[in-house]
Amino acid sequence: MRREHRVDRWFLTAVFVMTVAGFLIFISASLGLLAREGARFSNVAFSQTFLGLFMGTVACIATSRINYRFWRKYAFYIFLLSILITLLLFIPGVGVKYGGAVRWIFVGPISFQPSELLKIGFIIYLAAWLSGAKKNVQTIQYGILPLALLCGLVGTILLSQPDTDTFLIVLGAALAMFAVSGGRWRHIFLLILITAIGLAVFAYSKPYIKDRLQTFINPSQNQLSSGYQLNQSLIAIGSGGMFGRGFGQSVQKFSFLPEPIGDSIFAVMAEEFGFVGSIGLIFLYLFFAFRGLRIAMNSSDTFGGLLAFGIVILIVTQSFFNIGAMLGILPLSGIPLLFVSHGGTALFITLAEAGIVLNISRFQSNKRLV
Repeated sequence: MRREHRVDRWFLTAVFVMTVAGFLIFISASLGLLAREGARFSNVAFSQTFLGLFMGTVACIATSRINYRFWRKYAFYIFLLSILITLLLFIPGVGVKYGGAVRWIFVGPISFQPSELLKIGFIIYLAAWLSGAKKNVQTIQYGILPLALLCGLVGTILLSQPDTDTFLIVLGAALAMFAVSGGRWRHIFLLILITAIGLAVFAYSKPYIKDRLQTFINPSQNQLSSGYQLNQSLIAIGSGGMFGRGFGQSVQKFSFLPEPIGDSIFAVMAEEFGFVGSIGLIFLYLFFAFRGLRIAMNSSDTFGGLLAFGIVILIVTQSFFNIGAMLGILPLSGIPLLFVSHGGTALFITLAEAGIVLNISRFQSNKRLV
């Protein structure tokens, strides 16, 4: 077994800076919620601060000290447990419906989103399976077929909530992991084609998806209904100019922008910190991805490399999906901007995932800390 080293300091710095910057942006954005829904503000602030920031930091420290091979040993049970917890949403009286979707479970004043557990549980199991399959992933019987069944299982659970955006992100991470593990590209394209056909049929039966696609194609249409959020987001981003209005000075978050602490928080940040601040935040995500993928490439074994790769792709893909939606270059989604948006569960799981990558960096085969 390779000697254990210190964690990758640059990746740790990226996680620290993104967490602090994200919390400050959240505090500013939450002023809009305080003005509109003062009673709800205390619950939101408690969830983000205690479950997200404090408990997430504890989780990050803990997972950075747990040998990452532990996750491979119990990968199946972790995945199974994440599925069972997510299925609790479909028990009457347990899952809470909000915005037309049943995605949350309330434990006292704290809301909990089981799909966050399902995402990391799936990535851990997929990394364990792919690292064991080796060259068999190039076959249909032991490669693309099991992957399709796993994605179909996760997709059925997520689409039933419905949570189309999370499914697309998980699918993207799964296909990326399958590709780097040696899977055949023609099998990947076949799975993408089958998924696209299935999603087209699903979208045709769901009016809200059709509205999103129509808004994406023609943002100026239905500015007071389905296109309202995108247009208000673009107004906020545009009014930020080069350097922004200043911390806490966003106007859109008070009366106009829907979900200013949720999926619209990038627009609030862009209004307050401008083009320069937006580029700075995007650079942080890119640097996080660069260091994380470097850790994956230098991992001492295949499982560690695939696990680090999957986690980084999962986090960065979701974050850029959110940013792209606020800029109008991708269809609107309801997913949070990781490290920044309100969501105690999302921040907790994200920091725990970052801790896993930090632990993998302790066992790099080509160790360079600078």
